[in-house]
Amino acid sequence: MEMQFLWDRNIVVANTMALKLGREKIMKTFMLRKEDVEHKWYIIDAEGKNLGKVAERAAYVLRGKHKPTYTPHVDCGDNVIIINAEKVNLTGDKLDKKIYYNHSGYPGGLRERTARTMREKYPVEMVERAVKGMLPKNRLGRQIYKQLFVYAGSEHKHEAQKPERLEVK
Repeated sequence: MEMQFLWDRNIVVANTMALKLGREKIMKTFMLRKEDVEHKWYIIDAEGKNLGKVAERAAYVLRGKHKPTYTPHVDCGDNVIIINAEKVNLTGDKLDKKIYYNHSGYPGGLRERTARTMREKYPVEMVERAVKGMLPKNRLGRQIYKQLFVYAGSEHKHEAQKPERLEVK
């Protein structure tokens, strides 16, 4: 009971100070609840765009940081579709020098692939890995990652959601 009184008293004192300074009341931080979130759909065309810039923009929208109601601990982001993953661009010598590693879990089970091989044989996985590396490494990050859809070509199966175009610089 005494703690509640102290808390209420502190709010009254703070509001009184705010009134003396010419403000109406203390600002309260807005926290979005997961029930109030609306997920929109966006589409990114990766043809001729740099992999990092496409991945950064997708991660930004997946996380929800483009919204004024962004809340760090809530999945308030939107769904993102990336098309033409096979035509994504890598700058410099990254096609031959960047190496993707996989391990089977068995001794000697390390597999190495260059970015050129990944782009030719597994373009979807290359883009997905780039975006996943920019998301949080926790339960929320794994939940957000499920809202990413990557396609190698220009065809996708999400026309019914009427996605909006998202430009990447």
